[in-house]
Amino acid sequence: MIKSVKKPESPLKGEIIIPSDKSISHRAVMFSSIARGDCIIRNFSSGADCHSTLNLFKALGVDIQFLDDKTLKIHSAGKLIPTKSNNLYSGNIYHNNIYPYPCPYSCGNSGTTMRLVSGILARQNFDSVLTGDESLSKRPMKRIIEPLTLMGADISSVDGHAPLTIKGQKLHGITYHSKLASAQVKSCILLAGLGAEGETTFIEPSLSRNHTELMLKYLGADIKTEGNSVTIRPSELIAEDIDIAGDISSAAFFIVSGLIVEGSDFVIKNTGLNPTRSGIIDVVNRMGGDIEILNKRIVSGEDVGDIRVRYTENLKGCVIEGEDIPRLIDELPVIAVLASQADGETIVKNAGDLRNKESDRITCLVKELTKIGVNISELEDGFIVRGKTKLKGGVETESFHDHRLAMSFYVAGLVSEKEIAVNGFEWTKISFPEFEELFTQLAL
Repeated sequence: MIKSVKKPESPLKGEIIIPSDKSISHRAVMFSSIARGDCIIRNFSSGADCHSTLNLFKALGVDIQFLDDKTLKIHSAGKLIPTKSNNLYSGNIYHNNIYPYPCPYSCGNSGTTMRLVSGILARQNFDSVLTGDESLSKRPMKRIIEPLTLMGADISSVDGHAPLTIKGQKLHGITYHSKLASAQVKSCILLAGLGAEGETTFIEPSLSRNHTELMLKYLGADIKTEGNSVTIRPSELIAEDIDIAGDISSAAFFIVSGLIVEGSDFVIKNTGLNPTRSGIIDVVNRMGGDIEILNKRIVSGEDVGDIRVRYTENLKGCVIEGEDIPRLIDELPVIAVLASQADGETIVKNAGDLRNKESDRITCLVKELTKIGVNISELEDGFIVRGKTKLKGGVETESFHDHRLAMSFYVAGLVSEKEIAVNGFEWTKISFPEFEELFTQLAL
């Protein structure tokens, strides 16, 4: 699908409620599925990735029911009982007539699903196979296979890629020093450690997003954090109701748009402001952006608030590196668009893991933004944007099956002299089906 984007006829004004946080939605279903008791999950994400997680746990025998479009009721006995009669293979690159039972469970396009669920399945008393679509099957899984194997897990792969064949067995705790600050790797090991013998400690070079630690504590896990280290001991989770805030990674596209579309002034309601995720707020402040946090509060253990964004003419470039990166890695593509409208250089470093996302986000981003007139150059572990630049548009950009690239190019189209065509715009449905509709609300 090709989507044409042009400058709005009027400034972006009003209020929007951003869709629910994808990271928390994944974890709410996973953790409630292995907790004992009943719970209600409110404001569950409509994104395809989160529904991959939901469907997988249904196939693992968890009683999950929708009370309405965004409200779930989960009943769990605290253990998983896989069923042979699941239909998760439809449209997948692996088919159910290839594998004997245990059945393959599809993670779709979701790296979060595959990596976190591996930590849960590795300690079960049954075997399983995790598959994914073509894109997910190219993403690196050695980063979880290595520490899980040290814990005693039996996992085989195709040269470190899906499908993953997991033979469930007893695990033992370890202390693992990760070279990568990764919430997915950390969460995988903590979920394995939840049912392992002894204690498990995960140490990372800088603090990655901590939704897992917060939710495990909220559900009663024996977990302690200190700096960049987190330790978990075997414990039972007890179900609690969970309210999910809006996704700041989704809000980022609107934050950038409000700052660069002339005359804009609007509020993004009910947005998650977890300090390990809110790096884009800090970057906007460093760039001189007009942004204000309103009505800050705590919801289900997470910081939440409303964000007011106003057009800012004199943005300034900045350096984004080190401990900034884990707190905004998903937002870097749209931050590149923001940087194109700021005076001076914006330098992004230490972000080499961008190359391991749904696409090589460094090479693909530089290639496509250059097409529309952004002065951007590639670094091994990031990029440099030199602003301020008038974006010419009048070209077709390629999304490379990457939802965040597609949405970033859409935002660029809002300030381009000519229309921008975004090829593969349908990939936005992976994380943000409501994306275009919310922009329409603000442009009315």
